[in-house]
Amino acid sequence: MKLIDTSVLIDSIRKGIYEEGSISIITLIEILRGVSLKKRIKVKQLLEESFDVLNIDNKVILKYCDLYNTLKQKGQLIPDANLLIAATAIVNDLVLVTKDKDFERVKEHGLKLELREEH
Repeated sequence: MKLIDTSVLIDSIRKGIYEEGSISIITLIEILRGVSLKKRIKVKQLLEESFDVLNIDNKVILKYCDLYNTLKQKGQLIPDANLLIAATAIVNDLVLVTKDKDFERVKEHGLKLELREEH
């Protein structure tokens, strides 16, 4: 199974392509903040019906903290939202599908990654 990152989900929506998988609650938030208030409830409902939305639970929080500390010590931090998405993928044993190369920094810490090309 796979966890679809925001960059891939936005690209798929724009192209009218449906890709099966899960999304993080962070991705749901990132998508909805860019949707007009008038359409937001409908888009939220459609996303929740189309994807398994994974929440931030205690395991994700602890993994996030471990990743944060490790990357900070190396001077390789990535944005918090991305770190939470990576932690969600690791904890749920999912392949993260993304276009964001920042996630490559987390591969050596257990992240399974499918990096897609930018077009």
